[in-house]
Amino acid sequence: MNFVQLSLPLTPTNPKWVEVALSDLDAVYCDHLHCERKAAQSALSILRNYPSRTDIVEAVTRLAHEETSHVVQVTQLLARRGVQPRYDTGDDYAAALRKHVRKQEPGRLLDTLLVFALIEARSAQRLELLADALPEPDADLYRILANAEHRHRDTFLKLAGDSADHQTYMERLRELAQLEADIVDKLPLRARIH
Repeated sequence: MNFVQLSLPLTPTNPKWVEVALSDLDAVYCDHLHCERKAAQSALSILRNYPSRTDIVEAVTRLAHEETSHVVQVTQLLARRGVQPRYDTGDDYAAALRKHVRKQEPGRLLDTLLVFALIEARSAQRLELLADALPEPDADLYRILANAEHRHRDTFLKLAGDSADHQTYMERLRELAQLEADIVDKLPLRARIH
């Protein structure tokens, strides 16, 4: 299927999230470090599960490389602030969304790619909100990182579109986007990316 840029049906983040995030930026930055690490690991998990799909292997290895560079950038931001990275406390949002990935193929591949696209889209949205609220040079860094998350979203959407017929792709995208909105709505607002 030829990929056409589609707007991802993502609900807006509650504006109060920014206030909560700004109230403990160190916690947000530490969580962001782990989000970037997990994004790289998740991309590479696709490589492990679908090694014969050369289109996917090439795309996700490049994406994982970029996510790893983001780990370095966020680590440097923490160092400039004199903040020691904290342990990863998990991600209830991503875990809840991943529960909706079907176990059997070909649904498993499609769902995995769409879930990763939704996570990247939510991350991009929140990084943009931070960029608008932060002073320089942090704002500039977060604009750059948000743009990268948009590219990653588009990569996953393209791969998903290439993995299913258009109707199946669109129906499942709508279903998962609604589930994602419900998850976000039920989670408490915390000083975290998700």
